Amino acid sequence: MKKRASRGIVYLVGGGPGHPGLLTLRGAECLKRCEAVIYDALVNPALLAHCPSSAKRIFVGKRRRHHEFEQDEINALLLKYASKGKIVCRLKGGDPFLFGRGGEEAEFLFEHGVRFEVVPGVSSVIAAPACAGIPLTHRDYASHVTIVTGQNSRLGDAYRYLPKKTLVVLMGFARAGDIAKKMVSLGWPPSTPVALICSGTLASQAVITGTLSDFNEKIDKSGGRLSSPAMIVAGDVVKMREKCGSF
Repeated sequence: MKKRASRGIVYLVGGGPGHPGLLTLRGAECLKRCEAVIYDALVNPALLAHCPSSAKRIFVGKRRRHHEFEQDEINALLLKYASKGKIVCRLKGGDPFLFGRGGEEAEFLFEHGVRFEVVPGVSSVIAAPACAGIPLTHRDYASHVTIVTGQNSRLGDAYRYLPKKTLVVLMGFARAGDIAKKMVSLGWPPSTPVALICSGTLASQAVITGTLSDFNEKIDKSGGRLSSPAMIVAGDVVKMREKCGSF
């Protein structure tokens, strides 16, 4: 264990999937105490209302092909304010340890002797499909779930077909058509139900459904109303949307 750098502390807070009501109570407590909040692009700005008016607000958002701050710069900010003895909230969308680089930041803080606490958040992986009426598991349709990122250009074993499998692809909007075609080549039946969920949990949430064989066509016919953040859900559970969809 490194020598502690200061009395400061960093809370790695998961801000939830978008809807401000899905922030955890612990997350709200940390925001109310913070003296500096360092937040990402996928964080709902409404969450900043929990912070004291005196808290310094620093936007470090990342979007595809555009980073306001590089990760090293974000790490340096965390160290800078914690070393001054500040209570810092590193506010992330979803859960900090699921494709949120929270593990890297926790490792950095540990190596520099900075106290920190991980505050889990409601992940969009669970919340967005739920709000779209799609249970990721179902006794009749899916006994396991695979979660991948669509930003990886290599579509490997994680994408391969298995019976009673649900596949969730995050950050795959720009490559949705290619992903569907690749899944078919890896053994998924062309008739497999698939959904694209955009702006999950928000009032602007948009969902299109189809099959792997017509997915690209359905996206093309959407008239440009779909955009990131978005996720793809593939598997027989998508059929449950007709019965479970109520958002």
